[in-house]
Amino acid sequence: MSHPDLQRLRNSIDNIDAALIHMLAERFKCTQAVGEYKATHSLPPADPAREAAQIARLRGLAQEARLDPDFAEKFLNFIVKEVIRHHEAIAKSKG
Repeated sequence: MSHPDLQRLRNSIDNIDAALIHMLAERFKCTQAVGEYKATHSLPPADPAREAAQIARLRGLAQEARLDPDFAEKFLNFIVKEVIRHHEAIAKSKG
């Protein structure tokens, strides 16, 4: 592969990485609102049933996309842990 081809591929990777960051930022804006709602309505920060459903759904999507479902689950678990941490902090600040 020539250097211009490599650079083109790397530019695409950089664009995808930027899109991922923006998508994660939007996701966390939504989960912050969920955390506020949960705190206001005295709901627990974690929702194991929702988390299990999301994991199953994303594993299926990963498989369809030819992405390792185990990797997708690890990625989602990482995000969910951070979301729960935020929800706990919101609840503590309201309590």
